[in-house]
Amino acid sequence: MLRYIAGRVLAALPILALVLTVTFAGLHLAPGDPVRLYLGPSADAAAAEELRHAFGLDRPLPVQYLAWLADFARGDWGTSIAQHRPVTQVLGDAIGPTVLLAGVSLLLTYLLGLATGALQALRRRSALDTALTAVTSVLQAFPAYVLALGLVLVFSYGSALWGWPAAFRLPAIGAESIGADFLTPAQRIADRVRHLLLPVLTLTVIGAAGMARFARAGLVDALRQPFVAAARSRGLSGRRVLVRHALRTALLPVVTLLGLQLPALFSGVVFVEAIFSWPGMGRVTVQAVLARDYPVVMAATAVYAVLVVLGNLFADTLAALLDPRVDARS
Repeated sequence: MLRYIAGRVLAALPILALVLTVTFAGLHLAPGDPVRLYLGPSADAAAAEELRHAFGLDRPLPVQYLAWLADFARGDWGTSIAQHRPVTQVLGDAIGPTVLLAGVSLLLTYLLGLATGALQALRRRSALDTALTAVTSVLQAFPAYVLALGLVLVFSYGSALWGWPAAFRLPAIGAESIGADFLTPAQRIADRVRHLLLPVLTLTVIGAAGMARFARAGLVDALRQPFVAAARSRGLSGRRVLVRHALRTALLPVVTLLGLQLPALFSGVVFVEAIFSWPGMGRVTVQAVLARDYPVVMAATAVYAVLVVLGNLFADTLAALLDPRVDARS
């Protein structure tokens, strides 16, 4: 197993290098000068050239890229051009909210998706199964930013206009209310949960819709297997057959789906955090792209790429543990 994990990590290194190279080239070839954006249109040409030299932007692109790679490998992620702070501090302040948002969304996605898929598998070909299939198909096709804007329209602006109770009026900006520092610990947790509801709902609804379709297909196939018929012939209840026999077999494709869920989740986080002004890495990345803050964008891209690789590795390893027929050494 250790040799398998080491092989997967080594195989991912060329992919990471390609992602970083394409990102670096795309950033520097795109229109816009970070120095001009920082100093403003009326900046003196000599001052702009001096600042460009200070950030090393006057060197050839291959030299800049190799220098950035060498510094990044040593743990020096550079200094933000727009904020004049170390990139590690900029991302360190943002990674906590992103992990909270993505972690809660991923957990709820699997719980809701598996529950919905199991219900459809047990009631397959019924009116409920048909209705849930239609709903999940529509939700799976929804872009995250469209659903986010719709939820803001309904639960934030619309709820105030329509006179809904205060409990249904959810905040659409930030991670906490103004003056949250003066709240009690319990009130501050409740305030954070209210701010978390709409972003989590956006990511969970779309992810759970796709998860439910995979879970239903896997469970329907598992319930047709001979070992399930043998378990039923021994008089086991339907719930016990589902949980102890069919579910473990059906979990294999669902767990493998985790490798595909993570890229979609992180790309969705970028848009969702920008829409809800959630102080995470997605919002920081969008702001850095607009400001042409190259060190922040490169470091954030590297972090996202590593997280996706680790997610795929975790999914493959978990699949090998769930199903002994999967040879992890292959």
